[in-house]
Amino acid sequence: MSVLVVLEQSSGQFHRMGWEAVVAAKEFGLPIHAATIGVAGDAAGKGVAKVHSIQHGDLAAYSADGYTAALEQLIRAVNPQYVVFPHTYQARDFAPKLATRFGRVLISDVVKLRVEGGKAVAVRQLFQGKLNADFAIPSAGPQFISVQAGAYRGDALEAGSPEVAVFQPEIAAGAIRVKAEEPYRESSRAVDLTAADIIVSVGRGIKEKENISLVEELAQALGGEIAASRPICDNGWLPMERQVGSSGQTVAPKVYIAIGISGAIQHQVGMKGSKTIVAINKDPDAPIFEVADYGIVGDLFEVVPALTDAVKKLKG
Repeated sequence: MSVLVVLEQSSGQFHRMGWEAVVAAKEFGLPIHAATIGVAGDAAGKGVAKVHSIQHGDLAAYSADGYTAALEQLIRAVNPQYVVFPHTYQARDFAPKLATRFGRVLISDVVKLRVEGGKAVAVRQLFQGKLNADFAIPSAGPQFISVQAGAYRGDALEAGSPEVAVFQPEIAAGAIRVKAEEPYRESSRAVDLTAADIIVSVGRGIKEKENISLVEELAQALGGEIAASRPICDNGWLPMERQVGSSGQTVAPKVYIAIGISGAIQHQVGMKGSKTIVAINKDPDAPIFEVADYGIVGDLFEVVPALTDAVKKLKG
């Protein structure tokens, strides 16, 4: 038995969430295989037992039909007990379709995997993270699971030298019903906050759109990305692609700085997987301090400029 982790890449770079899925898959205690669409790249150095490089001309551009057909053939050939995906927009598009080909459902957005008494269990969050629910994973494989961004840390995977095997699926003419066009212009400019190591996020405590420049300056000084809570994006002060939370992006950077954000559960769901959380808020009872590793109770209009100056001095 084995676990097959489906990695995702764009512009030749593997998505960080794929490595998080590899770490999650280790919970099963089985050999881990990785599947890549196209060349294996640095997937061969991430501590998996074997890499399956799926290669076919019709897979150069993503399509749910193409990915489903190719992965179905690989899964039937490899026969893994579990198939694990990062819970990305792309996986959400094709993974349920793939699971249906095997008469299974996709257990999606899992935050924890474990084995108890020889039985596998997946943990999902309910009611925007207020409750955790255990889902027994049936023993008859393959079973399909996607892992929430930030649920596991993928930055400490050990290096390895696995076998790399090329898999060439048969994709019938006309099987791919949707042809990809050039990326939408807005999408080409969109920021992927899930790939950022440092995120400086701003909330309604900033008061006015003109004041966001204070936070942008700090983000630039730190070499990070700026993000926001929902009210900021709803007001049009920052684009929606910058929103973190249950209705925005789920992130897990090395450092997340929450400025003027009270910390409602809808926002916490999107960032509580961050490795280090720093909160700046003048309200000592703000919920954000319950999840913060470091907290500064103070006026952001005083604290943020001082912090920016300190960072610039340290960087020379």
